[in-house]
Amino acid sequence: MPYYRVVGEVPRKRHVQFRRPDGGLYAEELMGEEGFSSDSSLLYHRYAPTAITKSEEVDEGAAGGALQPNHPLRPRAFRTQDLPAGGDLVFGRQVLVGNDDVRISFVVSEADAGPTELYRNSVGDEVVYLQTGGARFESTYGALDVGAGDYVVIPTGTVHRWVPAPGEPLRALVVEARGHVRPPRRYLSQYGQFLEHAPYSERDLRAPTEPLLVDGGEVPVVVRTRGGLSRLTYLHHPFDVVGWDGYLYPYAFNIEDFEPIVKRTHAPPPVHQTFEGPNFVICSFCPRPLDFHEEAVPIPYNHHNVDSDEFMLYAAGDYSARRGSGIGVGSISLHPAGFTHGPAPGAVEAVIEAVRAGHTTTSETAVMIDTFRPLLLGPAAARCEDPEYAWSWARLS
Repeated sequence: MPYYRVVGEVPRKRHVQFRRPDGGLYAEELMGEEGFSSDSSLLYHRYAPTAITKSEEVDEGAAGGALQPNHPLRPRAFRTQDLPAGGDLVFGRQVLVGNDDVRISFVVSEADAGPTELYRNSVGDEVVYLQTGGARFESTYGALDVGAGDYVVIPTGTVHRWVPAPGEPLRALVVEARGHVRPPRRYLSQYGQFLEHAPYSERDLRAPTEPLLVDGGEVPVVVRTRGGLSRLTYLHHPFDVVGWDGYLYPYAFNIEDFEPIVKRTHAPPPVHQTFEGPNFVICSFCPRPLDFHEEAVPIPYNHHNVDSDEFMLYAAGDYSARRGSGIGVGSISLHPAGFTHGPAPGAVEAVIEAVRAGHTTTSETAVMIDTFRPLLLGPAAARCEDPEYAWSWARLS
C-alpha cells in the first residue's frame, strides 16, 4: 500500500513490551513482503498466532482442474450468465483461465449463501471484483462492507472470510496472483504518494478503521500454498488483533471512483490501468466523454498486442463496439496474442453517426486483465463458452 495507517491500540515504539490488561504480553506478528525489504504491517494479537493443533489436506474438487492451451488458437467469449450457481467466494471459484502468474475465476453464489470458512492465500495477493451483490469482508485487520463495483485487494497471508449480504446473489471475478498487486508505479511519487495525474487517490481507498475481535477456542483456517489447500486448526481465533499499523492491509476501491483519462482521439488501454501484478495488469473501463476531435473515430481501433492476452469482463452498460457479436453484460471476451481484434463490423460508422446525433458519452463499465504470458483455459471455460464468437467479425461483415 502507498500510505501508512494505524488502527486500534499500538505501543509508542515498535517491538517493545505491550501488555494486556491482565499483565500478559500481546503477541506481535509482522506481516511483510519480500523478506523484510518491502511493505509490512505489525499486528498485536491477544494470543500467539502460531499455535495450531491440526493440519489436514483439503480436496479442491473441480476448482483444481488442469488448465489447457487455447489450441487451436481463437478468440473466445464466455457467458458467466450460464455458469451454475453454488459455492462461495472460497470454494465456489469456477476457473476460467490462468497461467503461471495468475488464475482468474468467476463466482456465482446462491442468494442465501452463508459465510465462507476462514481463508488465507499464502501464494499471492487476491483481487476480488464484485459485479453484483454485497458482502462484509472480515479479516485480522478489521472489517469492510463492500458491494457492486468494488475491487477488494487482499494481501498475501491475510486470514479473512466473506459474509454475503442476504437477498441478492453475489457475482464476482476473482484474480489470484502469484505475487503482489499494487497501484501502477507511474501513479506514485518516489515516496509512495498518489500523484496529481493519477486517476484515483488515497481518498478513494477504503480500509478497516477499527479492530474486529472475536472470542473463541479452536477454529479451522483453509490455507492455500503452492502445494494446494490445507486446513489448519488454530488454538485461538485469528480475529484477536487489538491493533496494527503499517503499509500492508486489505482495502476496497470502487470502479466508479476511477477518473477516466480522455483525449481528443481514441486513447489506448494503458490510460485505464488500475493495478499491476506479476506479468499482468488490471484496467477499469468507465463511463466517460467520447473522443472529441471533430474527425475522431470514437471507438477502439483494430489492435494486435503481440506480447499479451486480453481478458475482459463486460460488467455493466451498453457495448456499442461489440453490438451483434453476442457480447453483453456478464460476458467475458478472451483475445489472445496471435489474433487481431477490434470493433464489430459496422460499429465504427454507427458510433460516428451517434456522435453526430448528439451522443457524447460512453456508458459501459468493464474490467480488463492483460497478461504477458498466454492464458490457458480452465474447467469452467467450456461450460459457458459461446462457440460462435470467434466467427462474429466474418459473420457480421
